[in-house]
Amino acid sequence: MTMKVALLTPVYWPEVRRGTERFAHELAAGLHGAGHAPRIVTGHAGPPRTTVEEGVPVVRVPRLPERRLERRMYEQHLTHVPFAYAALRRADDDVAHALHPVSALAAARAGRPLVLSGMGIPHRETLATRRLRPEIVRAALRAAGAVVALSEAAAHAFDRWLGVRPRVIAPPVDVWAFTPDPAARADAPTILCAADATQPRKRVALLAQAFALVRRERPAARLVLNRPRGAPPFAAEGVEWRDLDDPAALVAACREAHVAALPSVAEAFGLVLAEALACGTPVVGSDRDGIPEVLGGDERIGRLFAGDDRAALARALLEALELAGDPATAGHCRARAEAFSSDRCVEAYVGVYRDVLAR
Repeated sequence: MTMKVALLTPVYWPEVRRGTERFAHELAAGLHGAGHAPRIVTGHAGPPRTTVEEGVPVVRVPRLPERRLERRMYEQHLTHVPFAYAALRRADDDVAHALHPVSALAAARAGRPLVLSGMGIPHRETLATRRLRPEIVRAALRAAGAVVALSEAAAHAFDRWLGVRPRVIAPPVDVWAFTPDPAARADAPTILCAADATQPRKRVALLAQAFALVRRERPAARLVLNRPRGAPPFAAEGVEWRDLDDPAALVAACREAHVAALPSVAEAFGLVLAEALACGTPVVGSDRDGIPEVLGGDERIGRLFAGDDRAALARALLEALELAGDPATAGHCRARAEAFSSDRCVEAYVGVYRDVLAR
């Protein structure tokens, strides 16, 4: 049965190309490829318009200025609700799939069967940082016919802080785009971190400190980081800043790197690590939250480190660089990444949609 699925997210690419936006893109493309009829409903700074991108309709509704709401610390994207609701009312989607709680409010008001995907890890502190956030999140959970988390760690947090036990479906990895290319591997030992360096929880500064220790043993080593808008937050010997929000640039960087690193905390999954694995590149990540689930306990594909000890991180990076020199490593990495393929993710979500429609 072909299903019409509305994927709702307040922002989308190319405006923003982070985890949630890439999740929406990959899931929509996968649903389209499987013969379903997805569309993306999102906001932008302009009048309403609809385009077809890679076979998927993208409905962009207006985004009103929220500066006054921001100053008063209200939940973000509240003005998205009425416009997303109107877009749903004008169509006949079988299922609404919200990637943000405010989008779920629009779907609930429109009376559509609702699936809610949590894109992060809920916690008492984060729930309290915005006015109305706890109320909106709980209203979205009540309205949803199914709730999905990106990892067991995230699901546990939903259970602990919100009293809901979600299903777990890891985010989709485009294993057709992210593929190994041994000829693209850099000559110099290269460490990649595609995280947003402006977010403190990504701990890119800690990575830079550990990299300085790595260079004592590997003087030719390079660290490739994702350049933010504006000036990079720091400069250091061997550090190179690039625009990695572009999908082609990210694929090229994953193939070039010997190791991909993500020292984050409060990470629901760690999509950039799974994408690096798909390119045959071993990874290093913190041993907290969802990142260990990417590695699955397999030391043939990477290392974890504990705490905020730059020396421990440096040791993990050096060990991963050694792994990169083993010809068998790329195959192990690729095999692990295929467990997170877009096809697998689409199949799992189609099952969720059918369950919700059967109620």
